[in-house]
Amino acid sequence: MNKIANDTLPANLDEEMGFTVPHDVPVPYMYRTRTYYQALGYERPYRWAQYVDVPFTALTKPLSESRVAVITTAAPFLPEAGDQGPGATYNSAAKFYNVYSFPIDPEPDLRISHVGIDRAHTTATDKNSWLPLEQFKRLAQEGRIGSVAPCIHGAPTNRSHKTTVEQDCPEMLERLREDGADVAVLVANCPVCHQSISLTARYLEEQGIPTVIMGCAKDIVEHCGVPRFLFSDFPLGNAAGKPHDLDSQKLTAEMALEVLETAAGPRTTRQSPVRWSDNPDWKLDYSNVEMIPADELERRREEFNRQKEIAKAKLAEDNAKVEAAE
Repeated sequence: MNKIANDTLPANLDEEMGFTVPHDVPVPYMYRTRTYYQALGYERPYRWAQYVDVPFTALTKPLSESRVAVITTAAPFLPEAGDQGPGATYNSAAKFYNVYSFPIDPEPDLRISHVGIDRAHTTATDKNSWLPLEQFKRLAQEGRIGSVAPCIHGAPTNRSHKTTVEQDCPEMLERLREDGADVAVLVANCPVCHQSISLTARYLEEQGIPTVIMGCAKDIVEHCGVPRFLFSDFPLGNAAGKPHDLDSQKLTAEMALEVLETAAGPRTTRQSPVRWSDNPDWKLDYSNVEMIPADELERRREEFNRQKEIAKAKLAEDNAKVEAAE
């Protein structure tokens, strides 16, 4: 077999062939997360959920006759929890630790300051980029789906795999059944959000509810193994489309439904054709220790430890409220 040595290739091969830059690929969030937290002093690498077998439930009736539930990892706005608005820094005080449900009318005030979105490249100024309720209401009005379930449901993140599967997933299933949901659309935000949402989708499929995930962390979702996944190659926090871009948001919601209808079996991934930017350099930044100076890493280590203590206090507070209500 004839082989071409690398040194015989023209120096301008990329330009000549019209190639994009090598880093214009889906962001490797599992690798970035592992190396980032190791740099912060946490030596034990995180174990991402990983399965071989993937459940799959086919649609039992047309989407035009189906009730669609929306599941999100966005958090209810808490006035007492500090800044949760557009551009807010990571805010552990805004976290939630139990499945919640709110009526979709009027639309609840849900935000994403409590999770690790890509704050360098998106500012969360348009809730429709992470919360596709308006689009699914439109699709119901147009007859594309039968209806939107009466409640939107929140899936806690930053949880152990065991807690997610044994506590949160059964609770989510019960609430979807109360709503009479036929299918579920699950929308992820941060890296761990994508894992929590993936575990939830797997559980719902095992119980007979078809699902599709809308997300931006391809490696995490596919590593876990899910039935259907619509991948948008956007910064974290934009799983429902580009902010302030109605066409992108419409297309993203419509493609999610297409994946629900056309998937022939599990591990079906479809990628949105929409690009975030003509310049893919944004993919180099998120939690990339090679791009972070030593003094900034030290500042982040101190801030992470501070936020960790806030999160522990919030968890204890939420658990106490649950126990008091029982």
